[in-house]
Amino acid sequence: MKIYTKTGDKGKTSLFGGTRVPKYHLRIEAYGTVDELNSYIGLIRDQKIDSYTTEILLKIQNELFTLGSMLATPPEKEILKSGKERLNIPKITEESIELLENEIDKMNESLPPMSHFILPGGHTTVSFCHITRCICRRAERIATLLNDESTINPKILVYLNRLSDYLFVLARKLTIDNEAQEIPWIPEKIK
Repeated sequence: MKIYTKTGDKGKTSLFGGTRVPKYHLRIEAYGTVDELNSYIGLIRDQKIDSYTTEILLKIQNELFTLGSMLATPPEKEILKSGKERLNIPKITEESIELLENEIDKMNESLPPMSHFILPGGHTTVSFCHITRCICRRAERIATLLNDESTINPKILVYLNRLSDYLFVLARKLTIDNEAQEIPWIPEKIK
């Protein structure tokens, strides 16, 4: 398979189903941001972290490819003329969301309660987690805007929202795993 096709040389690309759109199209921005998010999750996975978390992150990366494929398919192209679905892959499901919720709950059991916002940082791995969380929030904002313009599967929005929560709690867990310190944000009082 050739990597370069030259079909995008004039600033257009194809969605699943063949529709040609400008590369700045909101749908491209949505799944492009999910791709960026996926790459940063790979960066977290490449750190010295426990094997269980590595496996969960790998599962999330696979689900993000699915989610990106769902975003890359306009609603009018989801069903083929034969009546079959264009994307012949498992979609983001309630079980995908429940996995994130279960992982959040498991990690939270061993974390101290929060009394303040936390300043990102303390360890490189933790910082990567916070950067990834921010990218996830951006992906969620873009997907929400896309949903306002062209309906998308509602599980996409729920999954991205829950994934950002997962990444926040993972950052807290990795702070403890790396014997780093959480620094609370305590604003100075106006005198």
